[in-house]
Amino acid sequence: MSADDDDVRARLAALEAEVRADTAAQQARKEAALAKVREQRARQEAERQALRERQAEVHGRGKRRAAHDDDEPDTDDLVGGALTVAKGARLARTAKAELQRPREKGEKSWLASTLLSTFFGPVGWLYAGSLREAIPASVGYILAASILTRLPLFLLMPVMMVAMPVSGIAGLVYAIQHNRHGKRMRLFDKDDDAKAKAKRLGPGT
Repeated sequence: MSADDDDVRARLAALEAEVRADTAAQQARKEAALAKVREQRARQEAERQALRERQAEVHGRGKRRAAHDDDEPDTDDLVGGALTVAKGARLARTAKAELQRPREKGEKSWLASTLLSTFFGPVGWLYAGSLREAIPASVGYILAASILTRLPLFLLMPVMMVAMPVSGIAGLVYAIQHNRHGKRMRLFDKDDDAKAKAKRLGPGT
């Protein structure tokens, strides 16, 4: 074997070693780049997951707060309801005491006034109510009845179901007011009465 052959083989071996080293370096750089990409993706995924968890927590907290607000009634509503109940109870006690009081001479029967006003409308108000209110209401009631009776019964029933109890309550109040004041009292347009009284008294009284 000649020295030239040895030199060629040495060069080939050196070249092959250089190629292998270069290949190994490229592979190392590729793996390092892939590792860096995986690390970035993992970090981004972790950030997205943390963001989703925070959003879910905020959303859940908002739902719980809304549910709590819905379950807990408003303080103003509670106070208003309590005042309404108390006022209704006081009026009921007053009406009960008034109705249970023995009827004296000259007083009107609240039962008769209620029944008459319920079944005969404003005509029943003539029993204990203010004639200034009962007479025009009776005339209007009779005229309206003469027209409405021409309508089918199923159309009249809803109106009667509302008008009859309202008229009966008005008759009851008329009787209570009559017995309390000893005379027929008005239920409507009381402001007009107050203005007329003030006018009679004159300014400065």
